[in-house]
Amino acid sequence: MSFDNVCKLLAEKYPADFVRWLTGDEARNIKVLKTELSIEPIRADSVIFIQTSSQILHIEFQTLTLSKPGIPFRMLDYSVRLKRQYKCPVLQVVIFLQETDEPIARMQEYVDETTTHRYRALRMWEQDASLFLGNQALLPLAPLCQTDSPRDLLSQVANEVAKIEERQNRQDTAGYTEILAGLRFEKSLIRQLLSEDIMQESVIYQDILQKGEQKGEQKEAVRFLNRLLNRRFGEIDSSIINRIQVLSTEQLEALGEEFLGFSDVSALLDWLDRSPGI
Repeated sequence: MSFDNVCKLLAEKYPADFVRWLTGDEARNIKVLKTELSIEPIRADSVIFIQTSSQILHIEFQTLTLSKPGIPFRMLDYSVRLKRQYKCPVLQVVIFLQETDEPIARMQEYVDETTTHRYRALRMWEQDASLFLGNQALLPLAPLCQTDSPRDLLSQVANEVAKIEERQNRQDTAGYTEILAGLRFEKSLIRQLLSEDIMQESVIYQDILQKGEQKGEQKEAVRFLNRLLNRRFGEIDSSIINRIQVLSTEQLEALGEEFLGFSDVSALLDWLDRSPGI
């Protein structure tokens, strides 16, 4: 499945979430329309009719900046066809998925001798990840968001995917996320962080830690974390285990969130060295 196709599927599966993200409209009365437009048929990525405001949200997902015809002209063409077919206002958004310096990613209008047509361009690498991390429908796009530490962001995404209770939804979301994360990360890292058993055990660990706080049984959380680390990296040296055993509740919680992002034992040691009081 291609990057564009994953995005089209998400927009079709969760239209209300995309409307809320791109327009701020909380409308519930929406309808996904046919994406094939009349005359000489062309197919848009996503066409959503917001019935309460009687307007259409048209979304195009782009991984490449070059196309024939060019993106600005295509948006004009789509707009005219949509207005002809549905006879209502059209709000258009081009979502660029992969970071680029190409000027086309910042263009928001088509201009020729007689026509000016405007649309909105949105660049995923400039988006705040918090909106996407808190929404299952948009979560697969989160690895593409703005961050100073892409690896840490992917670890956060893996934690959020693991929290999805229904198994089929969790597997589907993990699959969509793996494909889109491929625009930014190596496959080996994606598979490592989005491995279902590791993600699930991370969530179980967090649950144990919270219960341990309530019952004063922090040792159980320490034992479980050691088991996760041994499974991830092989047998852990006793000196490292000793350092983990003296961690505070807050430090244990932070380590539980971070360990998905550790590529090897040296990363764990670096984290311990950077943690004050250890």
